[in-house]
Amino acid sequence: MSPSSDIQPAFFWFLSGMRGITSLPALILMTSFVGFSAFAFESGISRGEAIFMTISIWALPAKMILVGMMAGGAHIAACFAAVTLSSIRLMPMVASLVPEMRTSRTPAWLLLFLSHFIAITAWVFATQRLKDVPREHRAIFFAGFGITLTLTNTLIVAVCYGIVEGFPPLVSGALFMLTPVYFLASIWATARQAVVKLAFIIGVAAGPLMAVISPGFDVLYAGIGGGTAAYLIDRIWIRGRKREPQTGEQHGR
Repeated sequence: MSPSSDIQPAFFWFLSGMRGITSLPALILMTSFVGFSAFAFESGISRGEAIFMTISIWALPAKMILVGMMAGGAHIAACFAAVTLSSIRLMPMVASLVPEMRTSRTPAWLLLFLSHFIAITAWVFATQRLKDVPREHRAIFFAGFGITLTLTNTLIVAVCYGIVEGFPPLVSGALFMLTPVYFLASIWATARQAVVKLAFIIGVAAGPLMAVISPGFDVLYAGIGGGTAAYLIDRIWIRGRKREPQTGEQHGR
């Protein structure tokens, strides 16, 4: 095989990943970044700061937390801690996705670089598409999608920052709300185990209650509490009931 034939497949899969920018998850996220532009503008965040947040933080909920805290005059250490805690939720996504892209020849620096682009939209897209990509080309495929999506949304923020000034507040809010609605639908659709859906239901139900009890930590408490409760229910009750017939059969014998 010639060197060009070795390069062409990788380039093809990079372009295939780039074409994912036209997928429904990507289009909804891009629309939501128009809403983020409006939120940043109304909060007094400059265009340059909004662009830098999009490139460096990337995950939309973390940026919303940061902008809200900055607008509220929070200390920089508190902002750093809040964004860090918000980003911890992405660790399970990274832990589940990176092994799907890794081969014996994949350099560690490339996986670390690609992990920056793993957020809910990229995770959902990759979960659905990577199984159809040869393992040796999965990293370059995801790179094409993640880099293109990030740069596109950065451009959207740069262009729409001033335009959204003329949007009615209801329109800006509706654009931004597309993202959480899509997140909820995507997580439910991609859940492969019943315990995940159970944790989702408990967390969504506990969210409003925690918002009343502890407004500053409602998402954290609902997430950790919902996941823990779902794990215990699955471990003790659901799996326990499945073991009972087997135990009874052994005693009968």
